Amino acid sequence: MSANVDLNNRPDYDPVLQDIADYVLDYVIDSREALDTARNCLMDTLGCGLLALRFPECTKHLGPIVEGTVVPFGARVPGTSYRLDPVKAAWDIGCIVRWLDYNDTWLAAEWGHPSDNLGGILAVADHLSQKRVANGEAPLTMGDVLRAMVMAHEIQGVMALENSFNRVGLDHVLLVKVASTAVCAKLMGANREQLLAALSHAFVDGQALRTYRHAPNAGSRKSWAAGDASSRGVRLADIALRGEMGIPGVLSAPQWGFYDVLFSHTNKDLALKPEARRCFSLSQKYASYVMENILFKISFPAEFHAQTACEAAVTLHPLVRNRLPEIDRIVITTHESAIRIISKVGPLANAADRDHCLQYMTAVPLAFGTLVAEHYEDDFHAAHPIIDQLRGKMEIVEDPRYTREYLEADKRSIANAVQVFFKDGSSTEQVAVEYPIGHRRRRAEGIPLLEDKFKANLATRFTAQRSTQIFQLCKDPARLEATPVHRFVDLLVI
Repeated sequence: MSANVDLNNRPDYDPVLQDIADYVLDYVIDSREALDTARNCLMDTLGCGLLALRFPECTKHLGPIVEGTVVPFGARVPGTSYRLDPVKAAWDIGCIVRWLDYNDTWLAAEWGHPSDNLGGILAVADHLSQKRVANGEAPLTMGDVLRAMVMAHEIQGVMALENSFNRVGLDHVLLVKVASTAVCAKLMGANREQLLAALSHAFVDGQALRTYRHAPNAGSRKSWAAGDASSRGVRLADIALRGEMGIPGVLSAPQWGFYDVLFSHTNKDLALKPEARRCFSLSQKYASYVMENILFKISFPAEFHAQTACEAAVTLHPLVRNRLPEIDRIVITTHESAIRIISKVGPLANAADRDHCLQYMTAVPLAFGTLVAEHYEDDFHAAHPIIDQLRGKMEIVEDPRYTREYLEADKRSIANAVQVFFKDGSSTEQVAVEYPIGHRRRRAEGIPLLEDKFKANLATRFTAQRSTQIFQLCKDPARLEATPVHRFVDLLVI
């Protein structure tokens, strides 16, 4: 046979795709801890979306592509009056959820925010629930939504444990697209072949580059990228259910597959060194581990690697607030991931730039005792030159133990320590915080604060009576899980 002829034996689907499909179709979510955490995640995620509606830079993206479009059984966008097709609704819900960088977080070799998948899940479930009732069928319930959330968290989180997409320049929203594709296809009634086809298209798609998260290009795309990814998952699921064929070897195909094109070194290197090829490393089976261990952002709308630095800075605020001009230097001791993605010097161009700057997110609570979303806006930054003055005095130091324990499965700390030194030679104590308030190790302390955060966010859009009604329903696991999805969403529209 000529060496210039391709062997056209069509392969079976890559095992990575088969494992995801079998998990989604066959696994039973029976962990009470996972479902209760998903319920708390639902509250927190919806609350983040409601709060984001206060920001015009977010709301300008919302609504139908064609004004006045009427969609039968359209999915609703919480906090608004929009009724959209499920693909655009998923985009909008995902956009508002992610806008303020205040929803949950997963930290491993790859980072991400698994609750971003709620965009696709809630849009599809709301649409299908309305449609089923109109056809005389039983609606989907919020229990279905919670179980889909657990599965989406698990797919995104387990794939992130040992696979660093950021190191090859890809953004973590790739995993949102994959997880949303899988669980939305399941909700839409996909069989195994359809689900595999949909997943293969999620990987063969063009993937987002991380450049919009990093200096010097950090910008607001990072606030809607996850909504875009989740909505793409809905679209791909729909394409597969219409009978579109899959690409079985999308990951493993030599030269043309995902591993060789996007996850390994260049094709030139592969030709010289076949060992340069990289594949996904998946060290544990899919279950409910990720939801059980998810990190909540409770105190600060800040990139998660900075959460403990913010907490330490708030502790130091009473000791330094009257001595800010006397500060000589500020030492932030941190972990490698924080240094790699959010440590930056120089001018900060916009709110998205500031909420991914470790130094900025530490300087504000040092000076003002708190950090809220408005503190990233241009007018606040311009009015308070002390922030950049403090940034200029900061030194960033890596602690190898912090870096090591960040990745250890039984710890997964996100440690930072802050110490302030004054011009007269005196200093504060070093304040170290290794586990943020939203960590699993601090659940008992954190959940009441998460509930308070949800109630405050509800109050930004709804009357006291409606807010109480929504909160009480979310607090009652049995009643919430039995509630039809469209009835739940009824409570969230304006």
